[in-house]
Amino acid sequence: MSQIAVPLRVGMIGLDTSHCPIFTEAINTAPAGSELAGLRVTAAFPAGNPAFPLSRDRVGTITDDLRGKGVQMVGSIDELLTRVDVVMLQSVDGGQHLEQIEPIFRAGKRVFIDKPLASTLRDCTRIVDLGRCYGAPWFTASSLRFMPGFQRLRELPELGRLIGCDAFSQTRAAPGHGDLYWYGMHGIEPLMMLMGPGCVRVTRVQTDYTEQVTGVWSDGRVGTFRGIREHTSKTAFGMTAFGTEAIVHEICQADYRPLLKEIARFFRTGRAPVDPLESLEVFRFIEAAEESKRRGGAVVTLAEVTQAAH
Repeated sequence: MSQIAVPLRVGMIGLDTSHCPIFTEAINTAPAGSELAGLRVTAAFPAGNPAFPLSRDRVGTITDDLRGKGVQMVGSIDELLTRVDVVMLQSVDGGQHLEQIEPIFRAGKRVFIDKPLASTLRDCTRIVDLGRCYGAPWFTASSLRFMPGFQRLRELPELGRLIGCDAFSQTRAAPGHGDLYWYGMHGIEPLMMLMGPGCVRVTRVQTDYTEQVTGVWSDGRVGTFRGIREHTSKTAFGMTAFGTEAIVHEICQADYRPLLKEIARFFRTGRAPVDPLESLEVFRFIEAAEESKRRGGAVVTLAEVTQAAH
């Protein structure tokens, strides 16, 4: 991929998440020589969904906030694409992402898609297919994926061979999304990152207090996700990695800086830090967990949810 000359004009679509002012402040005030230097959020399209309370109740305030930071508002995605070099698709309702992403892909803009990739596995699959069709450079990721503590577990020699992982995060459902799509993915994506591809079947238990999802990999390894319901107890983000030589615990505090560094690097180079097929497997795992819940905790294979999504 060729590099784009700096300064890069960054456009945002969907001003209905707290990520928008946080990301804009970090990018537009980055000191010279930092990883975010040479980027600037210059324009935004304040798309929102009036039927989605978390969008409806925030889009006006966040739009005013970004105006105060010097960001120009535009009236459509098409107009935005004529004014910027790269795009951050921020819409908090993942159900809007499929419709919003196609004009970006068609325009050939590098784009980061904020969580979740979409609200259903069918839409996730369609976005991956569209990206391949247009040859579009893009990626999506939870900010937790790039936390240094989680990243170090990937190449920790004292672990020996990784044989399993338990991950946990807070979880919060959203209208129109499966329970785990919107917030549970913050724990599931690091789990899948560490375990690697090859999960074949999933079971899930849900109570008033927690989610418990167990995945079995093709080589017999087991990975679990525990979702802590925000209203029932203290929440946090963490993992326990089980190796042949050691067991290592890691707890992380939420921090957007590692993600923003990856986004900046991607915008400059066009090299995505996460392969779209790896992201798709995260949502296959999530959809299998959703289907297991619908079936009362029955075993569900990733193959069957993949087939249903197509």
